[in-house]
Amino acid sequence: MKKVGIVSCYFKHNYGSMLQAYATQQVLNNMGIENETINIEQNVDFSKGKKKYYLTQITNLPFIKTKLGMIKLKLDKKINKELGKNIAIRDKKYEEFKSTFNLTESYKTYNELSNKCKDYSSVLVGSDQLWLPVNVVADYYTLNWVPEDVNKISLATSFGFSKVPEKYNDLYTKFLKRINHLSTREQSGVKIIKDITGLDAKLVADPTILLSKEEWEEVAIHERIIKEKYILCYFLGKNIEHRKFAEKLREKTGYKIVSLNHADEYVKYSDKFCDIAPFDIGPAEWINLIKNSEYVCTDSFHGTVFSILYNKIFFDFRRYNNKSKVSTNSRLDSLLNVAGISNERILDGSEDVDNVLKFQIDYEKVNRNIESYRNESREWLLKALKDSK
Repeated sequence: MKKVGIVSCYFKHNYGSMLQAYATQQVLNNMGIENETINIEQNVDFSKGKKKYYLTQITNLPFIKTKLGMIKLKLDKKINKELGKNIAIRDKKYEEFKSTFNLTESYKTYNELSNKCKDYSSVLVGSDQLWLPVNVVADYYTLNWVPEDVNKISLATSFGFSKVPEKYNDLYTKFLKRINHLSTREQSGVKIIKDITGLDAKLVADPTILLSKEEWEEVAIHERIIKEKYILCYFLGKNIEHRKFAEKLREKTGYKIVSLNHADEYVKYSDKFCDIAPFDIGPAEWINLIKNSEYVCTDSFHGTVFSILYNKIFFDFRRYNNKSKVSTNSRLDSLLNVAGISNERILDGSEDVDNVLKFQIDYEKVNRNIESYRNESREWLLKALKDSK
């Protein structure tokens, strides 16, 4: 078998994005399969494709609102020098973690990438929300540039929504039918593929779940970062009620709030509600913070994944309501369902702390469920890789 080319968003400064990309690489390493992650950061075709999509969204208010939040954070960093300095510290930690990836040389065009594929037995597109419309229009994570005679695999790739916008049906149908082995990490993704292509996709674990807690210990910073007991808050959304719940939990327990502030956009209230706001936290330190917390409050999919892997008491919050056009809630529902954890852990912030503290997680059962899911997903992946033409 020739080496495997990995298509992932390893470069995105987001804990979950980097860790799932790392996990994809490491799972293949553990299987004894030579691999490399394709360097897409300077690709002009990818950039043009994304710009093309953005131009079509100038009247899409939910999309514009989301992008304005990100733009605002960039402006806030320039205006608020202290904030800019702190974000730069965190960005440096992300860049340090990037050294863990076995990257190819930089490929500037899709044609260059297509020619590179002669070196691969398979090209594998990884997890995360890589099949959002912006990425399908940009046409990288679709694998449309991969020649017909190269095995194409999707590993737990996420759509990021529960229904393909009708105007993109043809684009989605075209690239999905070219992929030899289809898998997603959400049941809604399995349904989408069946509905628009008639094909059966496999529900598999996110790559971060394919590595055990013991394997993640090889990545994590070992020395405890926060010495006292604490509640870890990792919020990507800006809902104030979610943060107020953490405040109520602090009042009840006496534990300090450690918050990873302004991870996606600037939220002024975040600076008010927490006791400790560390910024020198890269992916390896992030795992450490989850591991050593007493409680985790998060609206993040990967925040939930690692809470489960480390058997933490956690509380989930929906970043969007289920009717929102930018909702990504289905991935959380699928994860909790597979793990065997009641969705009563998904809160809106108004709940009584005494009541929710009574919610129990049977981690003996959950760990069995996760191990079974992990093994089944690994077996599917290995079979898909061996099926290269």
